[in-house]
Amino acid sequence: MPALGADMEAGKLVEWLVKPGQRVKRGEVVAVVETQKGAVEVEIWEEGTVDALIVEPGTSVPVGTVLATLRGEAGAVPVTPPAASAVAPAPVAPRPEAAKPAPAAIASERYKISPAARRKAQELGVDVAKLVPSGPEGVVSLTDVERAAGAHAPSAPPAADRMEAMRRAIAAAMTKSKREIPHYYLANSIDVTPAVAWLARENTTRSVQDRVLLAAVLLRAVTLALGEVPELNGVWLDDRLQMSREVHLGVGIALRGGGLVAPAIRNAQDKTIPEMMAAMSDLVRRARAGSLRSSELSDATVTVTNLGEQGTDAVYGVIYPPQVALVGFGRLAARPWVVDGTVQVRDVLQATLSADHRASVGHRGAIFLAALDRLLQQPEKL
Repeated sequence: MPALGADMEAGKLVEWLVKPGQRVKRGEVVAVVETQKGAVEVEIWEEGTVDALIVEPGTSVPVGTVLATLRGEAGAVPVTPPAASAVAPAPVAPRPEAAKPAPAAIASERYKISPAARRKAQELGVDVAKLVPSGPEGVVSLTDVERAAGAHAPSAPPAADRMEAMRRAIAAAMTKSKREIPHYYLANSIDVTPAVAWLARENTTRSVQDRVLLAAVLLRAVTLALGEVPELNGVWLDDRLQMSREVHLGVGIALRGGGLVAPAIRNAQDKTIPEMMAAMSDLVRRARAGSLRSSELSDATVTVTNLGEQGTDAVYGVIYPPQVALVGFGRLAARPWVVDGTVQVRDVLQATLSADHRASVGHRGAIFLAALDRLLQQPEKL
């Protein structure tokens, strides 16, 4: 069971998307797990052949528990996520032959369906041939069946209870953060008129569905600025800073029913502004549909939150452990600004930095905000 955040202690296996004997590759989605923040698609960390599925769907187990064994060249080994390597895994018990899930059946000529979803469809009388699959590689999932039937799994808690659990999880993580992380805060008002004007010109050449928002420009600028102050991009583990070469940019997303998640745009350093926009849109859509992946919830190296649309001038965020920094953006507003000795009306927003004083000092944080400002003055070079 992977640790999908510093606040997660256990999770419930909802369904398997693989079966014993199936070949899997690194990054392939193999299971769906229910956490306090919703359903998450769990990816495999190694390549090999599924040897045995240890945990049955519907079972809640602590983080670090072995869910399955994978057979590689050296034989069957527990599949243990990197984040949970310090947690002692549960004993791997032989799995009774009769308890092995049946092979995935073909729902129609077009779709496959997972074993759990097939059983639920039979119980609820759902015609899976009429469903639009949301699972990987066109697999009809348990969620697809339940949505079509207008029913929820009996074991699933009511939406109000899930939201309360999420709020408790967020409260626990933020309490831990404020108790253990020595925060320092910096702010800088940035004239983003050049970025806004450049974006307006760029969008005239794009279709409506392909237009880029200022948020994508800000994310790209943050990514490049982190390259100049790398100690803000990493995690604090084992009483030391572990910097990351890759920028996995956590993006704060408010869920429609309440609550908050911050999944990561992985390898943001390799993405252009249009690619950043596409990745951000995809994350928002899947976060609100409840189909995020485990790596997106566990791999973030820094988080960005933007509350400008809510009308706030600035946000001084709380760092999500074990990360060491959080960047915030407030609303875009027309303000008087001195340019070449004259007062002009310019588009200005406030950028803030919340940083861990164990990992960096205020001087370095100020350099980061200055780099962010400089980059936004030349958006065509981003």
